[in-house]
Amino acid sequence: MNTLLAEARLLGLHGLRRTLHEHPETGLRLPRTQQALLASLDGLGLELHTGTALTSVVGVVSGARPGPTVLLRADLDALEFPDGPRHACGHDQHAAMLVGAAHLLAARRDRFAGDVLLMFQPGEEGHDGARLMLAEGLLETTGSRPVAAYALHSSAGAPAGQFSNTAGPALAANGTLTVALHGAGGHGAWPHRTRDPVPALAELVTALSALPARRFDPFDPVVLTVGTVHAGSRPAIIPDRARLEATLRALSDTTLARLASAAQSTAHGIAAAHGLEARVDYVPGYPATVNDAAEADLVRAAVTGLFGPGRFVRGTRPALVSDDIGRVLASVPGVMTSLGACPQDRDPATAPGNHAPDAVFDDAVLPDGAALFAEVALRRLAAAESGQPKQGARRP
Repeated sequence: MNTLLAEARLLGLHGLRRTLHEHPETGLRLPRTQQALLASLDGLGLELHTGTALTSVVGVVSGARPGPTVLLRADLDALEFPDGPRHACGHDQHAAMLVGAAHLLAARRDRFAGDVLLMFQPGEEGHDGARLMLAEGLLETTGSRPVAAYALHSSAGAPAGQFSNTAGPALAANGTLTVALHGAGGHGAWPHRTRDPVPALAELVTALSALPARRFDPFDPVVLTVGTVHAGSRPAIIPDRARLEATLRALSDTTLARLASAAQSTAHGIAAAHGLEARVDYVPGYPATVNDAAEADLVRAAVTGLFGPGRFVRGTRPALVSDDIGRVLASVPGVMTSLGACPQDRDPATAPGNHAPDAVFDDAVLPDGAALFAEVALRRLAAAESGQPKQGARRP
């Protein structure tokens, strides 16, 4: 067995993961999570920083010799459900894996040149924590801008231990559209005396849903999903206003901007046709996550080197979910890699996926993720020191 993997299995990472899982926190302020991470990193001799705008943790594992910087990222926040917060996206696993990598790298600091920058990030679930960490100087922490960045993401719907990534666009850019229609309400028996926003809302939902199929190239996919609609309070009362919210997604920022423009024009046009006023707001979200081809190859080689053939499955298409790691990868070449975590006793094809309230993640993959984090950092630093192609780099 590979030494990194053997050591990772002795770290007891499931204990940290369960602690985080039992105390989920959402958003940008995760005080208990931050304290648990700081405690788990104590004694490793790392340079540690905490955020101001958010409870981030940034660690630096410095090698024995000067060299470049490689960034490893884990997100930390839980999801908010009607019955309270819950880790249903695997972020507690990501945090434990990166802590494990910190231990493995700290034990090998005499074998590499350069620095490994550990990014423990709150606020991935819609709060844009990566943007705030970048604004607080994340990429300048070591005095040497990272040459590469790597992230892992657990998948409750893929076989445990299966790694996968794809070069190029990997995750979607996103944004949120809100449309408020204003008319004149009245009695349901006299609709002709009103300006009813409800039929306009129904027409708008249909028109927006048709935009991707009729206005966009199917080989440059976009998604527009209306997630909320609000109108009225009683069957016999015509309301004076109606409202919807939609998520917009595309694999490039340019295509997303076109989709947002078309959606806004459609909303204004339908409102005008019904004699209504419309307030249309569009808020851009995360940029597209674009994986660097060479860094994706390095991760594939690292998986094979650690686990042998058969543990890596080459991704064949991107996903239209979003992640603010795209902000980091817009500045630093890197890659987001998926790690299957569906328990052995479940069928990945039917198991609840990420963000499902009953999603389950297998802790058996924690050592695998920790070892891969460490391996890719060591390979990338070795490649930079030797000047050899990144794909062929080997650990010192």
